Amino acid sequence: MAAPEERDLTQEQTEKLLQFQDLTGIESMDQCRHTLEQHNWNIEAAVQDRLNEQEGVPSVFNPPPSRPLQVNTADHRIYSYVVSRPQPRGLLGWGYYLIMLPFRFTYYTILDIFRFALRFIRPDPRNRVTDPVGDIVSFMHSFEEKYGRAHPVFYLGTYSQALNDAKRELRFLLVYLHGDDHQDSDEFCRNTLCAPEVISLINTRMLFWACSTNKPEGYRVSQALRENTYPFLAMIMLKDRRMTVVGRLEGLIQPDDLINQLTFIMDANQTYLVSERLEREERNQTQVLRQQQDEAYLASLRADQEKERKKREERERKRRKEEEVQQQKLAEERRRRNLQEEKERKLECLPPEPSPDDPESVKIIFKLPNDSRVERRFHFSQSLTVIHDFLFSLKESPEKFQIEANFPRRVLPCLPSEEWPNPPTLQEAGLSHTEVLFVQDLTDE
Repeated sequence: MAAPEERDLTQEQTEKLLQFQDLTGIESMDQCRHTLEQHNWNIEAAVQDRLNEQEGVPSVFNPPPSRPLQVNTADHRIYSYVVSRPQPRGLLGWGYYLIMLPFRFTYYTILDIFRFALRFIRPDPRNRVTDPVGDIVSFMHSFEEKYGRAHPVFYLGTYSQALNDAKRELRFLLVYLHGDDHQDSDEFCRNTLCAPEVISLINTRMLFWACSTNKPEGYRVSQALRENTYPFLAMIMLKDRRMTVVGRLEGLIQPDDLINQLTFIMDANQTYLVSERLEREERNQTQVLRQQQDEAYLASLRADQEKERKKREERERKRRKEEEVQQQKLAEERRRRNLQEEKERKLECLPPEPSPDDPESVKIIFKLPNDSRVERRFHFSQSLTVIHDFLFSLKESPEKFQIEANFPRRVLPCLPSEEWPNPPTLQEAGLSHTEVLFVQDLTDE
């Protein structure tokens, strides 16, 4: 049963999908399909892109820049080198030339008329560039099938991408437009372009982009460069901050002459690249300096902000501490005021002291924690709570305390507790007519 992502594929697309997976070794079928869809199911372009990625070369199948580079072709200082066809030699040569002249004239005239008429019947399909990279890959494969793999390294990308790379790397870009129907194209490719010395020069000194004018991408470049005949070569470089055609070579040219002409063009324009490199380095240094200055400014700004933040935090900490101290003072004042009010209330609620001659009275001497003594009489029938309230109402008594008897030594239950919910009376507590009780401070416990 087919996988869910393959159900909507045609048989041809499924075969391409499996073939692409076998060629690239990609395990993910989704990734294979996405790559093929990105290249309009052109398996050759997709495989070439995968090979470029494996070799560490940036993918040339990325979308073209939103604003493609414009090439200046109107510079009057363009170096042009036009090679005319050699004239016939000898009687036999002139005879063959004259015999073939009418046929050649008739053939090219009819061909031009046919092409001219065809434009009115059907628009030129080359005007619609749908797969520029596919056009490049297709031309490269057809070139290798016909002339072998010994050739200059083709730039596997669109014309716009080649211009961008040449501009970014400050290199010469050699553009070759191949006229499939021209009589000199075959000899140029076989004997000149594939010559070892030409291959060495192009591969070491420049980028090389080529395409057939029968392909939409090549035709588009042909309309921009406006060649007159084939073979056609154009040398493009960054000049005065614009990509400019600095040399045009048209017609059949021999390997030695091609090397001389390309070397002459590069030597004549090398100073522009050197100047641009210096300007670019200066701009980069200025940018780096500005970036360093910005970073230093930002670092200083962050340091100032950090200092200000710490100052604010310190001020806030001091303010909170002062508030806490103030709150503590207020709380202490409220506590003291409440304590004093409680003492006064307890004092007002105390029963009157019995007279000394009352037989039911108890004389109690209290020894306070500050070694002072207090004496007061109480009634045997009064609760021990009265003793506690009396001591609590004294100014010199502690806030929390307990009352202890000495013989036997014990703590008197003056306040309600689980053991004594209702504190006993003095008589129940076993106090005599005269007692000495000790007040123990419990405030810090």
